[in-house]
Amino acid sequence: MPDETLITHRWKFTRIGGLDQVSLETTDDLLNLKHLDQKLWVALSCPVQGLELDEKTLALIDTDGDGRIRVPELLAAIDWLRPHLADLASVLKPAPALPLSAINAETPEGAAVLASAKQVLAYLGKPGADAISVENTSDSKKIFAGTRFNGDGVIPAAAADTDELKQLVADIIDTQGAETDLSGEPGINLAKLDQFHADIAAHAAWAGNTDPAVHVLGADTAAAHTALKTVRAKIDDYFTRCRLAAFDARAITALNRAEADYAAIAAQDLHAGADGGIGAFPLAHVGPGRPLPLAEGVNPAWAAAIRELHARVVTPLLGADKTALTADEWTALAARFSAHEAWLAARAGDSIAKLGLDRIRKINTYNRRDELAALIARDRELEPQALAIASVDRLARYYRDIGTLLRNFVNFHDFYDPSTHGIFQAGTLYLDARSCELCVRVNDPAAHSVLAALSRVYIAYCDLKRPDGATMKIAACFTQGDSDYLIVGRNGLFYDTKGRDWDATITKIVETPISIRQAFWSPYKKLVRFIEEQVAKRAAAADAASTEKLNTTATAVAHADQAAPAAPPPAPKKIDIGTVAALGVAVGAIGGALGAIATGLARLSVWQIPLVLLGVILVISLPSMLIAWLKLRQRTLGPILDATGWAINGRVKINFPLGTALTDRAQLPPGAKRSLDDPFEDKAPARRRRWFIFILLLVLAALAIRWDHNRRGHYFWQKPAAPVEVAAPAAESQPHP
Repeated sequence: MPDETLITHRWKFTRIGGLDQVSLETTDDLLNLKHLDQKLWVALSCPVQGLELDEKTLALIDTDGDGRIRVPELLAAIDWLRPHLADLASVLKPAPALPLSAINAETPEGAAVLASAKQVLAYLGKPGADAISVENTSDSKKIFAGTRFNGDGVIPAAAADTDELKQLVADIIDTQGAETDLSGEPGINLAKLDQFHADIAAHAAWAGNTDPAVHVLGADTAAAHTALKTVRAKIDDYFTRCRLAAFDARAITALNRAEADYAAIAAQDLHAGADGGIGAFPLAHVGPGRPLPLAEGVNPAWAAAIRELHARVVTPLLGADKTALTADEWTALAARFSAHEAWLAARAGDSIAKLGLDRIRKINTYNRRDELAALIARDRELEPQALAIASVDRLARYYRDIGTLLRNFVNFHDFYDPSTHGIFQAGTLYLDARSCELCVRVNDPAAHSVLAALSRVYIAYCDLKRPDGATMKIAACFTQGDSDYLIVGRNGLFYDTKGRDWDATITKIVETPISIRQAFWSPYKKLVRFIEEQVAKRAAAADAASTEKLNTTATAVAHADQAAPAAPPPAPKKIDIGTVAALGVAVGAIGGALGAIATGLARLSVWQIPLVLLGVILVISLPSMLIAWLKLRQRTLGPILDATGWAINGRVKINFPLGTALTDRAQLPPGAKRSLDDPFEDKAPARRRRWFIFILLLVLAALAIRWDHNRRGHYFWQKPAAPVEVAAPAAESQPHP
């Protein structure tokens, strides 16, 4: 760690959303970022995938290729930029293209990149352009389309000087596989070239073997071996059966196949092929010590193959008059080809066998390997230029994207800026008359929800799909409104940062309070739901009882002629005096309670009655509101991002103003006109609502009149009573002395 006493840079911090965040505004800020205490960074690492930033740019910063960007890698990217840019702070201002004037021509690194950038623009037919974009640098096929050599050590066939060399390159690609040139064309590198010629030499040496033991029949050996190989297994099977018949004569019938086996195939359409059903039968009639006939008495399915064996193997080696083979003769005949088979097994350079022996021998004789190697070397000489072009692409990407990454890594200014979005925000979800701006991509909602639940945010996991078959999963955070109609299976519409629309379906929900307003009404909604459930249960029970009675009555009517005489109806139960007394006590208690409440309210002043009602409401709603307030104060973004692979360092709180900004509720546009004339209004509830309002107004008016009466001493329509004069008491007489 550097000595902090030597660091004199003065940092500027901005408090946003309750979090102190460092401001990055100048070149000195970027150069001294390595000295900033990492405890003050908002994030310490982020994933390469799943962010709204070019993944190729992030992959370049991720130097160890582990799929995560950490603080040292981000600092290394800034250090790489330093000699390449005239003003390092220019990366803090987003720009889609890199101006050539922004490249530092005073340093060797910058000068090389500037020259390569101009060369790339020239390749693309834009020699006079003053800026280069990622779109220009990322299409290597277009850049190198018209070049013969490009420095990657790969040459396509078009890079060869003569047609013969071009054909040789094509042969190498055909047998060894292709390497892709920067121009996009298939080509070869030095490793492919060397392997090809090694295979050519090995195969040519193998094919040049002239040992008579190997080529027992000279040029006809290959055809003879093929004929022998075709029937070897079947002939071995025949002589094995004959030896078994000699061992035990009882096996002869079974070894020649039973009559039932022939009957099984007799009804089929038979043909003489080996797969015609009879090919599995013995090659010839099996008997102890019997030789194999080569002309007559051979299984029709194998007759042609045996004739081929006789013509190509038996006749040249044993004579044309040989019409049968004993077991020993067959063994000796097959052994004559053992050296040839060993030679075949040792064949080298199989990959180039498809070229044919003549082509292989020609390539081996007229070796052009050095000429192609020289072309590859000429291509490799341009490697610095190719690397410089890669540096141009890196610089263009860093210039465009690294400022955005800093504003979503060192600080979260983009997330808190209403005019833009954080790179972890995948888009906007429209659902339930709300729009959710805080939507992050997830791979596994079940795994993500375990950690994300600690954020105290209401999260709806959605599956997204597009007509083209693309799919995605997101976690949408609802931070305003209520959750009454947020249920699994409900559909919405999602717009990603590119403006593409996706069908969204809720698949999982992490429930937590969304707002204090929701908590205020929660007890009453629960009461209403409880009453509705009880009414539904009673109605269902009554319906079931009614149905049962109807079924019983219908059954009785249908079997009236078979039924026994009905028993007299039971005598009506007498009313239990105790029940009547209990009901009376209950009604009296309820009436007394209502009377006590009415008496208490009557003793209150008019202005005290609303306070009492407000107190009752608070007693009911305040506990749930308090619990919701405590949970809403704990909302934080950290667990949501940590579950996607981030390492969030600061406590990124989602307070009430931020929550209101992240979820927007439906509102009529300013100046919109609204008509309350609803032709489909439910008349009965509307009428009851109007009567309720009318009665409420009457009650309020009566209370106001009563309050005015108490203040005046008379109703406002009455004349005030004349004041009553009270005579002063007479003075007390003094006693006479």
